Amino acid sequence: MTLPPDLDPTDCRSRLIQAATEVFVEEGYRASVERVAVRAGVARQTLYNHFPRKADLFGEVVRQAIAALLVTLGDEGQTLRERLLRFGLAYRGKLLSAEGLGFFRAIVAETAHFPELVTNFYRTGPAQTAARLRTILEAAMERGELRRAKPDFATTMLLSMLVGADRIHYLFSGDPSPEPDPTLVGEIIDCYLRAFAPDPSRFATTTSQRSTS
Repeated sequence: MTLPPDLDPTDCRSRLIQAATEVFVEEGYRASVERVAVRAGVARQTLYNHFPRKADLFGEVVRQAIAALLVTLGDEGQTLRERLLRFGLAYRGKLLSAEGLGFFRAIVAETAHFPELVTNFYRTGPAQTAARLRTILEAAMERGELRRAKPDFATTMLLSMLVGADRIHYLFSGDPSPEPDPTLVGEIIDCYLRAFAPDPSRFATTTSQRSTS
């Protein structure tokens, strides 16, 4: 996972976060802080000055990754479809990248050994992403852009459509991670919007007009 744009690669703390991301993906949470310090090119004490515990460093890695995703939902000047497309591309890009799959594999492997860590990961990462997306979808329902449905259900459906089966495929098939595909994401988003359209015929007309323009 590359550094978010607001992190300076020449900054010591930024280098530690990038190094920790790489090491956690490669070796799992059990990787030593010494390995992270060496990868970042700093002394171990410097690492501890920034992150007193390994769990603090891991939590910051998760926070940075999720922050980059949440930014994609922040532009209220875009249409709902545009916002979901932007989010969908970023979401698939992060979770289905080689680094994203490796990180997922690493955290699942630690579930039995570090349950509190895994719970914190869920609350800091996936739960925050779902909560922000839920807010967007619920607001769209209020405006009449989506049909009334349970917001949690609507959120789960979209996240599952974007990644669910594909993540299982790329985790176990041995196939390389997919390249970002705006066309595929557009098809997923349009399928989702059709399913939750307040007036399916209106959405079908809009989609037809868009495809012929």
